[in-house]
Amino acid sequence: MTTFSPATAEWARRLLAFEASRGASCDAHADQAIRVCEGLRAPLSKLAGPASYRALVSRALALAKAEAPALGLLRVGADDQLEGFEQLEQHPDAGVAEQGGVALVAHLLGLLVTLIGEPLTLSLVHGAWPDAALAGINSQIEAKS
Repeated sequence: MTTFSPATAEWARRLLAFEASRGASCDAHADQAIRVCEGLRAPLSKLAGPASYRALVSRALALAKAEAPALGLLRVGADDQLEGFEQLEQHPDAGVAEQGGVALVAHLLGLLVTLIGEPLTLSLVHGAWPDAALAGINSQIEAKS
């Protein structure tokens, strides 16, 4: 059961694709998801304090695990880094890492929209990825987290 809107999933896919275009050609889906989450760390910490990032990523991960059970391999480490994605990339189902990355990022975005609103969330994302092609995202995001 998906608890984020199709628009939020599309937003997540665009951010993941943008990170893929900036990374090495061998970057895994997991690396892209980690970079998107990490890209939001500084603006979230500045806005609401360092503990806010850990709390939101932990909650997004818990929600994403319901969408993609293979994410059970992941955890938020002591340094607030997502750990365990390497094992996820080795999963026999090739789409698991991609699906999990989309679910994780979509839930993180959905939580942000719920907590701080769409305009501020969009501002944070545009600040972190000013060159990303996110046109058309405004006013389409509905958080159902």
